[in-house]
Amino acid sequence: MNFLAHLHLAQLAESSLLGNLLADFVRGNPAGDYDPAVVAGIMMHRRVDVLTDIQPEVKACRDYFSPQFRRVAPITLDVVWDHFLARHWQQLEPTCSLQSFTQQARSLIVPHLPQTPQRFQNLNSYLWPERWLERYAELPFIGDVLAGMASRRPRLAALAGSFTDVERQYHQLETQFWQFYPRMMEQARNKSL
Repeated sequence: MNFLAHLHLAQLAESSLLGNLLADFVRGNPAGDYDPAVVAGIMMHRRVDVLTDIQPEVKACRDYFSPQFRRVAPITLDVVWDHFLARHWQQLEPTCSLQSFTQQARSLIVPHLPQTPQRFQNLNSYLWPERWLERYAELPFIGDVLAGMASRRPRLAALAGSFTDVERQYHQLETQFWQFYPRMMEQARNKSL
């Protein structure tokens, strides 16, 4: 899962949106460094990452990628799941628009940025003003996101090329998303993530 899905599942589970978004920027045990609710959100994010990777549908999706991109497929898939979530938001959340959800999430996170790592603050300076969460619904933007990640991390240069496999396998990936993501939403509502 990427930013949007983590925030969405956190909201369903009534978990800290700040903690769930912040988790990738925190190493080790966060206890003592943050408010207990934020720590619980960080821990939920980590559990969601593990649970997503072991879903049979997600495992099957790795085989949709060409051999040269299979190593980065888990990262590509995390971004792709956000695409399908944004694209189908109204089906999954008919009572709240994606724009409203994004504005609510921003209002809960931005006031706490001074207490977070600089790298996280830098992310937030782009994430909200550039409307990334809403733009995830646009497939070309997913290509831009993957290319941006590839350019910032040379070890992950294959991410840029992996977008061709996303386009080629788009409908199969979308089918798999509908198989596992509603199940994860239910687990979040039941607070069993």
